[in-house]
Amino acid sequence: MSNTVLSLRSVSVVRDGNAILDAADWTVTADQRWVILGPNGAGKTTLVQLAAAASHPTSGGVTILDEELGKADLAELKPRIGYASSALAKRIPKRETVLDVVLTAAYSVTGRWNEEYEAIDTRRARRVLAEWKLDALADRAFGTLSDGEQKRVQIARAVMTDPELLILDEPAASLDLGAREELVTLLGGYASDSRSPAMIMVTHHAEEIPTGFTHVLLLKNGKIVAAGPLEETLTSERLTETFGLPIEVSSHDGRYTARAKAAAEEA
Repeated sequence: MSNTVLSLRSVSVVRDGNAILDAADWTVTADQRWVILGPNGAGKTTLVQLAAAASHPTSGGVTILDEELGKADLAELKPRIGYASSALAKRIPKRETVLDVVLTAAYSVTGRWNEEYEAIDTRRARRVLAEWKLDALADRAFGTLSDGEQKRVQIARAVMTDPELLILDEPAASLDLGAREELVTLLGGYASDSRSPAMIMVTHHAEEIPTGFTHVLLLKNGKIVAAGPLEETLTSERLTETFGLPIEVSSHDGRYTARAKAAAEEA
């Protein structure tokens, strides 16, 4: 297998005559952790759905883990990709226990039925829950958890199968400050581990970028504004171009802050 885990070549997605994604070229390698930033409607979710083999492009080529999208056996490809999103969370039965939410990832289902699991599967699920500080919640119903706990359960489920590519679509959305910081800290530790897979995370806020992430892709109106190493690419000029208003970017101890320039100058 090559070091490249994802390759988009002149990829466009057109719906109802509108280009949701326009001639995108992007490559992700196994040692990279990417964050995708852009305004609402920029095409971020469409981009990660392609990366997760959850949709197909209108034109162009997508290669995921050496498999060409459109020719690959999705039943074999998808288990190699960990994917956590709010859309997936809505399909998880509220009465499902946290342990079973994670365990059922082994069969790529979102509700335990008649599947048979081996002891090694249960041990693996419990270990993953412990890694994401969820072991005390193993027997709780998913629907009774806080937003922050549910987000962490989704990520634990996504890493249950030891994916070669992990995709997180707005994992910190709707979280309060404490829950966000707890999640960002855990993600930072995971991203910094050389044994972790390539990662792609969508967010709306620079403050949600964990330490350990290496690259950023900026997206606006379906077009890639810039893509490259985080320190070089996440600049005030490029965020200003991406969001259409003057933005000042600062960093401290590997974490980023972005705010309107006028507010920054008044402070």
